[in-house]
Amino acid sequence: MARIEPALQGTEDELVRGFLDRQRATFLRKIEGLDQGQLAHRIEPSALTLAGLTKHLAYVEDHWFQTVFLGLGAPEPWASAPFDDDPDWEFHSAVDDDPASLIQLYEGACERSRRAIDGAGSLDRASARPDRRTGEAFSGRWIMLHLVEETARHIGHADLLREAIDGAVGE
Repeated sequence: MARIEPALQGTEDELVRGFLDRQRATFLRKIEGLDQGQLAHRIEPSALTLAGLTKHLAYVEDHWFQTVFLGLGAPEPWASAPFDDDPDWEFHSAVDDDPASLIQLYEGACERSRRAIDGAGSLDRASARPDRRTGEAFSGRWIMLHLVEETARHIGHADLLREAIDGAVGE
């Protein structure tokens, strides 16, 4: 997978999108070429896996853009996931998922997120659902920047896991 470099000049919208897409592509590079066993690899005592991170990032994309920003119901597999029984279901169930289906799940969620922002017209657009704590709406900008932060943080985890699996390092 080719490295994505965000533009050095552009509108705020273009730059925020560019940085988020760079993080998304970097994460996909971290899991590229790994089989199911490798994606399920853990570094004790942590239960974190690359499979779990992939499914979690797909969930985060759908939660923030589909559920919070657009106000839609959660798409599958989240709508029928047993989160009441296992709040970390996406992390735990992912080790049983086929690598291609995990990548497809993540790429599909990212594409839905792009379409949500494309249809917003502006990063100033307020979310359909407010913050639980404050009752305030999120801006599209806040959600985009949060996803840059969330994805980049998990790339750090992915760096350590990938290096432990096969020694691969770097972006």
